[in-house]
Amino acid sequence: MSIMHRKTGITLLFLLLALSTLTGCHGKGGQKSFSIPEQLDTSRQYEITFWAKNDTNKTQTDIYKKAITDFQTLYPNITVNLRLYTDYGKIYNDVITNIATDTTPNVCITYPDHIATYLTGNSTVVPLDELIADPRYGLGGSELLFDSPRQDEIIEQFLEECSLNGQIYALPFMRSTESCYINKTYVEKLGYTLPDTLTWDFIWEVSEAATAKDADGNYLINGQSVMIPFIYKSTDNMMIQMLKQKDAGYASANGEIQLFNDTTTQLLYTIAEHAKSGAFSTFKISSYPANFLNAGQCIFAIDSTAGATWMGTNAPLSDISEEAFVDFETEVMMIPQFDPEHPRMISQGPSVCVFNKKDPQEVLASWLFTQYLLTNEVQIAYSETEGYVPVTSKAQDSPAYQDYLSRCGEDNALHYDVKIKLPASCWIMWTIPLSHLYSTVPPPCAAHPASLWKRSPRPSAAKKRSTRLLSTTFMMMWHPSTT
Repeated sequence: MSIMHRKTGITLLFLLLALSTLTGCHGKGGQKSFSIPEQLDTSRQYEITFWAKNDTNKTQTDIYKKAITDFQTLYPNITVNLRLYTDYGKIYNDVITNIATDTTPNVCITYPDHIATYLTGNSTVVPLDELIADPRYGLGGSELLFDSPRQDEIIEQFLEECSLNGQIYALPFMRSTESCYINKTYVEKLGYTLPDTLTWDFIWEVSEAATAKDADGNYLINGQSVMIPFIYKSTDNMMIQMLKQKDAGYASANGEIQLFNDTTTQLLYTIAEHAKSGAFSTFKISSYPANFLNAGQCIFAIDSTAGATWMGTNAPLSDISEEAFVDFETEVMMIPQFDPEHPRMISQGPSVCVFNKKDPQEVLASWLFTQYLLTNEVQIAYSETEGYVPVTSKAQDSPAYQDYLSRCGEDNALHYDVKIKLPASCWIMWTIPLSHLYSTVPPPCAAHPASLWKRSPRPSAAKKRSTRLLSTTFMMMWHPSTT
């Protein structure tokens, strides 16, 4: 045999091996479909794993640990092992890796679009419809040893976000939105008054005014050499919301990408203009908005309510030194709008899924713990760590949560006003062609009635691709050197 033939044969062998490896990447053969056992076998011991994200917030870690301890007290035959991550992307990557070896966790904090990928494995994620409806172990079931919410006590929209092709694959865990954290002192120093509803025109005008410098090159507004008047944390969210507010094409129900249109072009040129003048930047270019806001180097910082405790003069958490803080009045408002009479904004947050295993009893034990995360004790405690909103009306309407909201601003720790007043002022829902929500405003520091939530279609793969495409285009136009 010639050397060429031998090389060709070796190459083909490697290709065949590679293909066989890829075939098993998403769980070759997979698990059998899960069937609900008639009864939880309490004579057996179960050990389940729970992967979660904690936002580097020790209080959140403690809440997870307390939930596990309290659950294990009720079910001493079920041991829950916690594995913490600081990034949802790392959870996603580890799950994908472990699908191939059938070593996925039992319960996992994740996002619905991640679950869509997990489902490429055969029976990898357990459909929850039958478990939810089960009269014994379902939501509000008769055999539960804790006070679980009923299905109709989960905010309908949040549960709808967890379904795919007519089946529910997760339970919502927590929800947040975005808000604009404002240095009101600097806005007024520039001669402006904050409107009832922020508009893009207002933010651009004030931001441009804040770029003025003195003869030494320092900014007039703060006397410092650094000032980025407007910083947006998530360019993806910025794009989604701007297009929706403009009623511009984004994607069709069948996945047709529509976002490359005249409105998008106009928005990109406007943004590029303000980026060029130094009035605007993003997290990916400049870093966390909170660091600049708290140091008096930013006027409008848009970020998640899940990071509210990092925002403002009296923020209980910070990445900058105490000496770097500048004293100013912090205002928290809904993100800017093109049409103040019809405001639209995004809602987002993690959900919890259950992975299938060979032992149905182990899956049932995992489902019980998943449900426990929706109890009032866990929901309220976790929502209090940041500007989160509980996903059940049962928790939202509870005396404990209402008392928490009523004490807005009482201290700069648990009742930090920046953390509480925004979630209570930014949640009425409008629909969007993604698994996101839009809202208008109920009274400040009030609860969020379940009746306000409405349905919104779920995302397609094409819509997610289009988000990434336009986000890249944003980056190219704002900073041509990145191309």
